[in-house]
Amino acid sequence: MIKNKKVVVVLPAYNAGMTLEMTYNEIPFDIVDDVILVDDASKDNTVEVGKKLGIKHIISHEKNKGYGGNQKSCYDKALEIGADIVIMLHPDYQYTPLLIPAIANIIGSGLFPVVFASRILGKGALKGGMPLYKYFFNRFLTLSQNILMNQKLSEYHTGYRAYSREVLQKIDYHLLSDDFVFDNEITAQVFYAGFEIAEVTCPTKYFPEASSINFKRSAVYGMGVLRTSMQYFLQKAGIAKFKIFKF
Repeated sequence: MIKNKKVVVVLPAYNAGMTLEMTYNEIPFDIVDDVILVDDASKDNTVEVGKKLGIKHIISHEKNKGYGGNQKSCYDKALEIGADIVIMLHPDYQYTPLLIPAIANIIGSGLFPVVFASRILGKGALKGGMPLYKYFFNRFLTLSQNILMNQKLSEYHTGYRAYSREVLQKIDYHLLSDDFVFDNEITAQVFYAGFEIAEVTCPTKYFPEASSINFKRSAVYGMGVLRTSMQYFLQKAGIAKFKIFKF
């Protein structure tokens, strides 16, 4: 716990059998109270590895629900077991669990209700091996989003983020996509609800076992990101209304 607040780490997993143990072993259990593993119908031994590690809360989807659908299960379970601080960490070992204390303390101390671990601050993305086309794609989308949403984040596309219980209870993440654009839709909800987001510098690692989407999926994702940002702009301007902001 941090300041008597329960810290829960959620692991949205898909074919993470080769990297789950490395990720889990670096989680700082001196402050983390519980871990939730949600397996999205993996084709490997992710669930078996989770059981071997002694993870208490394991949810196994019979059918693949997608990246966003996986997170919905993660957050539902975290709120159910009384989490005050929910940290979403990919179990593919691309992001270091060693940042958890810093992230959790920012929320636990009441400084910010949401924290993103940014690969862009400190040039962590390129140092870690992010493909150049993905880096420029990230930069273009982030610039466009900051303009449309009147914000100033260094990165909207990190998969390492944390939310206070208050945030997850106020927004309605069940209105969001089950696909990869979920991350950007929930970011739009957070800003629309009036919450602020802090960022911390995060090193990252790109290697064959780390999850990544191909160029075609990236293009579809990019269009979804721009659509979400435009919806936010139009909703804030009072020009149109969209269901993801009905909470």
